[in-house]
Amino acid sequence: MKTFGLQSFIFLASSLLFFSFTPPKKKKIVKKLSATAYKISSSTSNSKINPYYIIVDKSDYELRVYDAEGWYATYPVVFGSKDQNDKLMEGDKKTPEGNFKILIKKINPKWGPQFTLDYPTVETIKKFNERRAKGLIPMSATVGSGIAIHATRPGEEWTVDYFQNWTDGCISLKYSEAKDLYSYIPNGTPVTIQK
Repeated sequence: MKTFGLQSFIFLASSLLFFSFTPPKKKKIVKKLSATAYKISSSTSNSKINPYYIIVDKSDYELRVYDAEGWYATYPVVFGSKDQNDKLMEGDKKTPEGNFKILIKKINPKWGPQFTLDYPTVETIKKFNERRAKGLIPMSATVGSGIAIHATRPGEEWTVDYFQNWTDGCISLKYSEAKDLYSYIPNGTPVTIQK
């Protein structure tokens, strides 16, 4: 009788462990560090319409991907400056806020997968001109360009783990996660950067 009771207890305990640590069906873990991230498998990937959009949250150091069904994946990211305010001008190392689109996907020789954004936009140029007119930035300042989402430099993925901002205003994620993002995010994907 003791053997049967012990076997039942072991079976019950192992069942509870199995069910409590098994990810939900149709989800695959993409990243598990500071935040849990899941990638939902899509059985209908033949759609010609881009189902994705990206929200970069500077306060949370996260890049979140959404599709037509909702949340899709989350990746930890870093920026250019610890100052989380909006980019004012070229050279301030701040990450701009607003609505953008991915213009070009390419493999950059320095840091691999890269998504170049359409910065500056009409809206960011308008904000820049208003700030310059109010004297918040020098009249000689320029708005800048070349903002992208890209991987860390080789061997420097730790910068993301420790939230070490290092870019000139771009959004940076780990190389392996940038490769994952590159595999399914197309040109034209909308990107919102917010604080």
